[in-house]
Amino acid sequence: MPDIQLRFHRDMLVLSSPIAPVLSRQGFELDGDVEYATLMEPEAVEDALRLNLMAGVQCLVTETAGMTPARLAHRGMAERLPELARAAVSCAAKLRPQHVLVELGPCGLPLDASSKASLNENRDQYARAARAFEGLSLDGFFLNGFTNPSDLKCALMGLRQVSGLPVFASVNVGVDGMLADGRHGFDEALDVMAEFEASVAGFCTQAPVERVCELARQAAKLPLPVLAQLDVVEHNPRQRQATPENPYHRPDVMMEAAQHLRAAGAQFLRATGQATPAYAGALVAATEGLDAHRPDVEA
Repeated sequence: MPDIQLRFHRDMLVLSSPIAPVLSRQGFELDGDVEYATLMEPEAVEDALRLNLMAGVQCLVTETAGMTPARLAHRGMAERLPELARAAVSCAAKLRPQHVLVELGPCGLPLDASSKASLNENRDQYARAARAFEGLSLDGFFLNGFTNPSDLKCALMGLRQVSGLPVFASVNVGVDGMLADGRHGFDEALDVMAEFEASVAGFCTQAPVERVCELARQAAKLPLPVLAQLDVVEHNPRQRQATPENPYHRPDVMMEAAQHLRAAGAQFLRATGQATPAYAGALVAATEGLDAHRPDVEA
């Protein structure tokens, strides 16, 4: 695989959409544990990832968001972390994508930001998860779904304890610019990304594209590549036009959104939520072969 860092600030790149909607439409019973499908039905996971690859995405995202020790322990599978890690990366690597990103979500442990012991316990979750992927074929880690700066800080510190690979960091942001916890702003998360060595500054939102572009321009003030994730509330081809409640109702909406986001400084794009691989394909069609645009250096 080419070094993804060599492409930072250069090429527009698209991340694969989640495979859960694909598996659900096939009748696969996931029960919220998509990452374990890599053990139970690896062929189904590979097929779902292959649809994204056929759509042209350059970066395949593994279904590993729940693979921190605490979340695995809750399901009685903590001891299977190394096995799960190998299976997940193998599913993606078999398809020979340009890049593989390993997704890790919040560990779910209670966090007291004023307690050193609590911070250390949370930080250790991400360090232990990262160790399980040592020696495997991946281009970087993707910290995704974070809702407050303290959790993100622990995750970045934990990964940096054990890995020098690129780290994509993304937080969930509302239309008002507040994180999903309702107590912190996007600017606070960006400060954490800058201070604790994120490689890519990202966000995920259900906001209309005009607001998303504002968030992208805000993130582009950092000297880091920017990842913009558009959260599809519902794939609804019967919906005649975009609404504030469901602005990304069908894949073709992504074409114009991608163009605006590139102009706003986003280099990495992803359709998430209920997005199908067709959404990823639309993002690719709108940006393939284009250079990334930096608003701070280009007129």
